[in-house]
Amino acid sequence: MIGDIKDALVILFVVIINALLGFYQEFRAEKSLAALKKILSLEAEVRREGKTRLLPAEQLVVGDIVLLNAGDRIPADGRLLVAFNLEVDESSLTGESHTVGKFPDALGSMQIPLAERVNMLYMGTSVTRGRAEMLVTATGMATEMGKLSGVLAEAEEGPTPLQVQLDSLGKRLALIACVVVVIMLVAGLLRGEPWLTMVMTAVALAVAAIPEGLPAVVTVTLALGLHRLAKHKAIVKKLAAVETLGCTTVICTDKTGTLTVNQMTARALYACAHLFEVEGQGYSTRGRIVLDDSFKLSDLDAVLRCFSLCNDTHLRSGKVVGDPMEAALLVLATKGNLDPQNLRESMPRIAEIPFDAAHKYMATFHLVEGRVQVFVKGAPDVLIELCTGWRDCEREALPEADWKAVFTAHNELLAKKGLRVLAGASRSLSVKEFDPAGDLFVYMEGLCFEGLVGLMDPPRPEVRDAIGLCHEAGIAVKMITGDQKVTAAAIAAELGISGDVLTGSELEALDDEQLAERIDALGVFARATPQQKVRIVRALKSREHVVAMTGDGVNDAPALKHADIGVAMGVNGTDVTREAATMVLTDDNFATIVRAVREGRTIYDNIVKFVRFQLSTNIGALLAVFTAPFLGLPLPFSPIQLLWVNIIM
Repeated sequence: MIGDIKDALVILFVVIINALLGFYQEFRAEKSLAALKKILSLEAEVRREGKTRLLPAEQLVVGDIVLLNAGDRIPADGRLLVAFNLEVDESSLTGESHTVGKFPDALGSMQIPLAERVNMLYMGTSVTRGRAEMLVTATGMATEMGKLSGVLAEAEEGPTPLQVQLDSLGKRLALIACVVVVIMLVAGLLRGEPWLTMVMTAVALAVAAIPEGLPAVVTVTLALGLHRLAKHKAIVKKLAAVETLGCTTVICTDKTGTLTVNQMTARALYACAHLFEVEGQGYSTRGRIVLDDSFKLSDLDAVLRCFSLCNDTHLRSGKVVGDPMEAALLVLATKGNLDPQNLRESMPRIAEIPFDAAHKYMATFHLVEGRVQVFVKGAPDVLIELCTGWRDCEREALPEADWKAVFTAHNELLAKKGLRVLAGASRSLSVKEFDPAGDLFVYMEGLCFEGLVGLMDPPRPEVRDAIGLCHEAGIAVKMITGDQKVTAAAIAAELGISGDVLTGSELEALDDEQLAERIDALGVFARATPQQKVRIVRALKSREHVVAMTGDGVNDAPALKHADIGVAMGVNGTDVTREAATMVLTDDNFATIVRAVREGRTIYDNIVKFVRFQLSTNIGALLAVFTAPFLGLPLPFSPIQLLWVNIIM
């Protein structure tokens, strides 16, 4: 307005550079994130008007009948009409790492948690075993997944701690600048100075008071931090979030896939009256069954053969085709020097009794050297009652009368450790007494009890050390999971997460104020729903905590959005979770979060140091410009010179 185009253009140029720096860095992060996404076009086999057809999932309507088989993703919410040996992986919705058996029977109550509605199927989950027919009851936003999207849409993002502090600093500096400018203008005009000269002096003072280099330095510092985090397998979508990591006081983490490997693993084997530890993680066959000097691996052939052959799952290049628990049993057999594929070829299956919740076991019948070998696996309490003896591996370790009590005690011992326990049993028949077309259940008596196996989704080996580092740095770690209380408590104890355990039903009984009062003493939340996860985050924020929330399933997305910084899993996480998060881990590893927090603290310290340095520069410039007129000296710096000094410093 006063004709000084040069200064105006330089100031405008600085503003544009600041904006472009920030845009470019966030754009790069979004491009990195886009490389992780896999777009899946979901189709469903639908029966309409008596005819079966294949339709895109978005064309489904309430009342359609959908036909489902093993491996299918479920395209909508629906009520089961027919189910044959149906098991579903609902981990993305409920957070449970094991599959859930589903049945069409009516339930006795309307007030049943989502994870226990066994006659309902939900969009986005997948069938791992069996087949079913489902009546569509909800599509789109009316589904459970859709409701979570609604909760996401309601979440508003608040400013980061750095944004709050810089905003406060900016307001204080602006107030100081205004006061100084007014004093200068009034004093100059009273002395009879030209109006135009005093306006230029006032502009120079304002430029001197405000640290124009601060946005550029903050942006560059955050951008460098973002680049370093990307090398550490953490993609940050927003620059300001890099600093938020450094201010984190609580990390709320999902269990499945983040603290654990999200692959069922055999951890213990009880056979031959001895408890064996099993080493190794997930579906990798690297590991072993730990033996003492009195045993050799061949002693365990019988029990491992039972778990290998009474099994419908296949492992192909480390990927599971079928039930995750059965995959863990195949890996266990491989650690015992057996080849499940060769076993299946040399001992062909000729009949089977599929698993059913009514009898709680599965049985297969195999032709072996002119005889029929029966292998059974299922619930320990059921199989023990069907057995009349046990395999002692030619050792007299247990009195005949007490073996059932001993196996029952070990079943309870493994269950208390948070392990899911399966039992194995066998029987040998002559070909003449076996009728494959008859009632196979008549052969489910007089079985020989082979042993017990304890399975769980094990913790990642590096997570315990990472949690220890968090505690040293004054950061609390809280585990939130959809799993049962016993399982959650066992994993927490193994990882060194301290604090009381609270279940979802117990949490529901607390109001927000009561939850906020107890929140610091709580370390584990079991059977938590998506809405309860949001309440936990809000309770922590009400106690002035800066909360980082991690997760991989759609059930975690609302809490990620409400947290100060949401951390999604890039490998096993859902698209919805990655969209809701501020940071995405490309290795799905909790330890990466700890490295990111350390990086964030360094960045925060660097920014604080710079702000102090910049303000000292500004105070010098401000005093020079302010005092010069009172000493009868000309204006020592023009606005553009002050701007140059700010940027260079």
